[in-house]
Amino acid sequence: MNIKAKKSLGQNFLQDENILKKIANSIDVNQDDLIIEIGPGTGALTKYLKEKNSYLVCYEIDTRLKNILSIYEDNKTKIIFNDFLKANINEDIKDINYNNIYIIANIPYYITTPIIKHIINIPKLKSMTLLVQKEVGKRFTAKPNTKAYNSLTVYLNYYFDINYLFDVSKYCFKPIPKVESAVINFKRKISNYNLKNEEVFFKLVNDAFKMKRKTLKNNLNSYNWAIIKDYLIQNNFSESIRAEQLNLENFIDIANLL
Repeated sequence: MNIKAKKSLGQNFLQDENILKKIANSIDVNQDDLIIEIGPGTGALTKYLKEKNSYLVCYEIDTRLKNILSIYEDNKTKIIFNDFLKANINEDIKDINYNNIYIIANIPYYITTPIIKHIINIPKLKSMTLLVQKEVGKRFTAKPNTKAYNSLTVYLNYYFDINYLFDVSKYCFKPIPKVESAVINFKRKISNYNLKNEEVFFKLVNDAFKMKRKTLKNNLNSYNWAIIKDYLIQNNFSESIRAEQLNLENFIDIANLL
């Protein structure tokens, strides 16, 4: 059955079998774990995930693919036709007796960040492997003092150890997208540091990067600058630094002081 990719859904079907196998093998699961696949499309990756013999739940928004994906359904595999961003994941998996959750996704690039934010607090989430736009992948794995480093980098590093696994050529897809891709793995951190208040921390990080070309002092002009200034001086930072010069631990320290 020949399904034409829908531009409105951001569909680009991954065709390269070697890449599909590498993505499937990026997670180390057993039969009592649960894999959630977001955007199975025509089932190219699904068939390799089935070989893991784990529980498998696939979310697909395109109902044209029902006949193709239905062949994968059995007592351990469930296909849900729904917009993943609107799905109540905990409700959908409540009847499955699993140990850990592993997420694998080939998702439209324009909803990468919303999807990550939708899954970040799922209980028992062990790791996720995402096929993303290469530029976005560089941002996720960026280090302080680099152009790609931003608030999302800090936010994600709070929750995960992030590894850039490999590049994926645009010619591995049909239709061929305009951009190159990358596969990134996010492994859940066991401890989320000694943070006193997550709300204060997330707001601080977001505000610090509000205007990237501005200094930290300009972006945080509504904060108690005396406290922040004192911390910067004690840690040998200039008062005129920008947000990208601070690492995750620096932001946690400042949030705790505030």
